[in-house]
Amino acid sequence: MENCIFCKIIKKEIPAHILYEDDSYISFLDIRPLSPGHALLIPKKHYRWVWDMPEEEIAEIFKIANKIANAQRKAFNVEQIKSKIVGEEIPHAHIWLIPDPELTKGTKEDFQSNASLIIDALK
Repeated sequence: MENCIFCKIIKKEIPAHILYEDDSYISFLDIRPLSPGHALLIPKKHYRWVWDMPEEEIAEIFKIANKIANAQRKAFNVEQIKSKIVGEEIPHAHIWLIPDPELTKGTKEDFQSNASLIIDALK
Protein backbone atom coordinates (compact mmCIF):
# COMPACT_ATOMS: atom_id res chain seq x y z
CA MET A 1 0.00 0.00 0.00
CA GLU A 2 1.54 3.23 -1.18
CA ASN A 3 0.93 5.56 1.79
CA CYS A 4 1.16 2.99 4.58
CA ILE A 5 3.90 3.99 7.04
CA PHE A 6 4.52 0.33 7.96
CA CYS A 7 4.96 -0.60 4.29
CA LYS A 8 7.51 2.22 4.06
CA ILE A 9 9.37 0.79 7.07
CA ILE A 10 9.37 -2.65 5.41
CA LYS A 11 10.87 -1.09 2.25
CA LYS A 12 13.42 0.77 4.43
CA GLU A 13 12.09 4.11 3.17
CA ILE A 14 11.59 5.17 6.79
CA PRO A 15 14.12 4.33 9.52
CA ALA A 16 13.14 2.08 12.40
CA HIS A 17 14.81 0.27 15.29
CA ILE A 18 14.40 -3.22 13.92
CA LEU A 19 14.39 -6.08 16.41
CA TYR A 20 13.56 -9.04 14.19
CA GLU A 21 13.16 -9.60 10.47
CA ASP A 22 12.63 -12.56 8.17
CA ASP A 23 11.14 -12.95 4.70
CA SER A 24 7.55 -12.49 5.92
CA TYR A 25 7.59 -10.50 9.18
CA ILE A 26 9.36 -7.58 10.81
CA SER A 27 9.38 -6.27 14.37
CA PHE A 28 10.54 -2.83 15.46
CA LEU A 29 10.24 -0.44 18.38
CA ASP A 30 7.18 1.77 18.56
CA ILE A 31 8.07 5.46 18.09
CA ARG A 32 5.57 6.39 20.83
CA PRO A 33 6.41 3.73 23.41
CA LEU A 34 4.25 3.01 26.44
CA SER A 35 7.27 1.40 28.13
CA PRO A 36 10.92 0.65 27.36
CA GLY A 37 11.04 -2.01 24.66
CA HIS A 38 7.47 -1.49 23.38
CA ALA A 39 7.54 -3.32 20.03
CA LEU A 40 5.35 -3.82 17.01
CA LEU A 41 5.25 -7.01 14.96
CA ILE A 42 3.82 -6.85 11.45
CA PRO A 43 3.51 -9.03 8.38
CA LYS A 44 5.45 -7.75 5.37
CA LYS A 45 2.48 -8.47 3.16
CA HIS A 46 -0.08 -5.72 3.64
CA TYR A 47 -3.25 -6.82 5.41
CA ARG A 48 -5.63 -4.33 6.97
CA TRP A 49 -6.32 -6.47 10.05
CA VAL A 50 -4.55 -9.41 11.68
CA TRP A 51 -7.79 -11.32 11.21
CA ASP A 52 -7.55 -10.82 7.42
CA MET A 53 -4.39 -12.93 7.36
CA PRO A 54 -4.59 -16.59 6.31
CA GLU A 55 -4.78 -18.97 9.27
CA GLU A 56 -1.25 -20.34 8.76
CA GLU A 57 0.17 -16.81 8.74
CA ILE A 58 -1.68 -15.97 11.95
CA ALA A 59 -0.12 -19.05 13.54
CA GLU A 60 3.35 -17.97 12.36
CA ILE A 61 3.06 -14.36 13.51
CA PHE A 62 2.07 -15.55 16.98
CA LYS A 63 5.08 -17.90 17.11
CA ILE A 64 7.27 -14.90 16.37
CA ALA A 65 5.37 -12.77 18.90
CA ASN A 66 6.15 -15.44 21.49
CA LYS A 67 9.90 -15.24 20.69
CA ILE A 68 9.91 -11.46 20.92
CA ALA A 69 7.85 -11.37 24.12
CA ASN A 70 10.18 -13.85 25.80
CA ALA A 71 13.17 -11.78 24.65
CA GLN A 72 11.53 -8.67 26.15
CA ARG A 73 10.94 -10.55 29.43
CA LYS A 74 14.61 -11.49 29.55
CA ALA A 75 15.92 -8.10 28.38
CA PHE A 76 13.92 -6.07 30.89
CA ASN A 77 13.63 -8.65 33.67
CA VAL A 78 9.83 -8.44 33.75
CA GLU A 79 7.25 -11.19 33.86
CA GLN A 80 4.36 -9.53 32.07
CA ILE A 81 4.35 -8.54 28.41
CA LYS A 82 1.08 -6.99 27.39
CA SER A 83 -0.12 -7.66 23.88
CA LYS A 84 -2.66 -5.72 21.94
CA ILE A 85 -4.21 -6.06 18.51
CA VAL A 86 -6.11 -2.97 17.46
CA GLY A 87 -4.96 -1.39 14.21
CA GLU A 88 -6.92 1.82 14.49
CA GLU A 89 -4.10 4.31 13.88
CA ILE A 90 -2.14 2.50 11.16
CA PRO A 91 -4.15 0.54 8.59
CA HIS A 92 -1.72 -2.40 8.50
CA ALA A 93 -2.09 -5.57 10.58
CA HIS A 94 0.09 -5.40 13.69
CA ILE A 95 0.57 -6.73 17.20
CA TRP A 96 1.77 -4.58 20.06
CA LEU A 97 4.14 -6.23 22.55
CA ILE A 98 4.54 -4.02 25.60
CA PRO A 99 6.72 -4.83 28.61
CA ASP A 100 4.77 -4.00 31.77
CA PRO A 101 4.75 -0.16 31.85
CA GLU A 102 4.62 -0.05 35.64
CA LEU A 103 7.53 -2.42 36.29
CA THR A 104 9.88 -2.07 33.32
CA LYS A 105 12.97 -0.11 34.25
CA GLY A 106 14.73 2.13 31.77
CA THR A 107 13.98 5.07 29.54
CA LYS A 108 11.31 4.35 27.00
CA GLU A 109 12.79 6.83 24.49
CA ASP A 110 16.26 5.21 24.63
CA PHE A 111 15.51 3.34 21.42
CA GLN A 112 19.05 2.21 20.62
CA SER A 113 19.71 0.69 24.05
CA ASN A 114 16.26 -0.89 24.29
CA ALA A 115 16.61 -2.41 20.81
CA SER A 116 20.07 -3.78 21.68
CA LEU A 117 18.73 -5.42 24.84
CA ILE A 118 15.96 -7.20 22.93
CA ILE A 119 18.18 -8.19 20.00
CA ASP A 120 20.74 -9.67 22.40
CA ALA A 121 17.99 -11.57 24.24
CA LEU A 122 16.74 -13.00 20.92
CA LYS A 123 20.11 -14.69 20.31
